[in-house]
Amino acid sequence: ETVDGPPGARTYRRTLRLPYGIGIAAVDERPGTATGGRGARPGGWLDARLHLTDPRDLTTAVQRLRRLFDLDADPYAVDARLGADLRLAPLVAARPGLRSPGTADPEELAVRALVGRDRAALLVQRYGKALDAPCGTLTHLFPEPAVLAGAEPGGTLGALTAALADGTLRLDPGADRDAATAALRALPGLDDHTVAVIRTRALGDPDVAPPGTGAPDDWRPWRSYALRHLDVAGEPQPRLARAGR
Repeated sequence: ETVDGPPGARTYRRTLRLPYGIGIAAVDERPGTATGGRGARPGGWLDARLHLTDPRDLTTAVQRLRRLFDLDADPYAVDARLGADLRLAPLVAARPGLRSPGTADPEELAVRALVGRDRAALLVQRYGKALDAPCGTLTHLFPEPAVLAGAEPGGTLGALTAALADGTLRLDPGADRDAATAALRALPGLDDHTVAVIRTRALGDPDVAPPGTGAPDDWRPWRSYALRHLDVAGEPQPRLARAGR
């Protein structure tokens, strides 16, 4: 995936592995306008272009992008709840409708959450499938779990990709979140913070508070969004108080 352009006019691009073929998505940033008027570009949607090797993948590709950008959320319900909190009210007013990012590929997200950006890039270079027709700097698909399980056996990465490949761990949109979380925690070496990231983004849970985070119950069931507001605003997340000796 790549992001190009200055803030306010950025374009996000990524490859997609789809049921019938391969896709490349390009999504343009479309800033909203407070007032209408001739020549204004109102917000409310994202401009997306899809290049597909098989048109049967159109619906799936659109659904993947909707999950990535959290477009099926109810921003009014989220803002009404979080906007009633004294700490969050100014953040919600500054960024109404802020989304909690998901993913276009849950299995890819799980691997990336575990290994980090740099190692993920190496995995793509070594094991990713090369595109027949590169698009700018997009040259490969992210390697499938079965490929990684065979190429990088052992350790936490091997355990994670093997579980994804054999179906022990499911992260698809129909997966049970609690069952997936239990399967993740059963993997050797996978820490609770990584599990929280996967549950938030791959499983689309709107109410995740990472370990050690003292997110109050008043933020339920939208703690993922509350913490996102704090992160975007550059404010520290609340921490659990430690009992004194």
